[in-house]
Amino acid sequence: QVQLVESGGGLVQAGGSLRLPCAASGRTSVNLVMGWFRQYPGKEREFVGVISKNGDYTKYADSVMGRFSNPRENAKNTVYLQMNTLKPEDTAIYLCAADGGVYSITYYSKPLRYAYWGQGTQVTVSS
Repeated sequence: QVQLVESGGGLVQAGGSLRLPCAASGRTSVNLVMGWFRQYPGKEREFVGVISKNGDYTKYADSVMGRFSNPRENAKNTVYLQMNTLKPEDTAIYLCAADGGVYSITYYSKPLRYAYWGQGTQVTVSS
């Protein structure tokens, strides 16, 4: 079993930055593909980004490309979502997800592909 805990959410002005850590426990993160999703009220979870187990490969949604990144520190069992140049439309609950599968990261752009989820953290971007 894997437990994921996100933190770092809050209120930020448009154009600002936030970094969201996601700490994994119960299984070393080096064996996990780690992804980020966001959810708007009443909507399905939306893919944000994913990073491979060794950190060599990443994939991002077009809406965040060039603004967000998701580096990982396997020694700390932690993955981050670094969000820069934030926009009001980035306001959402951000969720960390993990899976121990062996597929390529392109497989992991759908929520159903992940076995483990965090509770989420709210990010609000004011205009």
